[in-house]
Amino acid sequence: QVQLVESGGGLVQAGGSLRLSCAASGSIFIDNVMAWYRQAPGKQRELVAAITSGGSTNFADSVKGRFTISRDNAKNAVYLQMGGLKPEDTAVYYCCYRGGYLEFWGQGTLVTVSS
Repeated sequence: QVQLVESGGGLVQAGGSLRLSCAASGSIFIDNVMAWYRQAPGKQRELVAAITSGGSTNFADSVKGRFTISRDNAKNAVYLQMGGLKPEDTAVYYCCYRGGYLEFWGQGTLVTVSS
């Protein structure tokens, strides 16, 4: 089992920045992928960004150039730095861990961007 705890969500004005954090604990595989997804009201959950334990990243087209993802393998933590926030970035953001053919999700943290 892997437990994920997210933090850092909140209310921000358009154009502002936020940093989300996710700390993983439990049976962590060395080779894993940690990712951030988001789900806006009435929409499907979508991938925002992902990073492998080796540091390879990928981003949704909608956030490229505005968001960065990073991780601290020693702390089993992943971070999402969000800049140039837009009202359409409003969503619940979920941390996801994939390793050892298993997948775990955090409880989500709400990000609200006001116009």
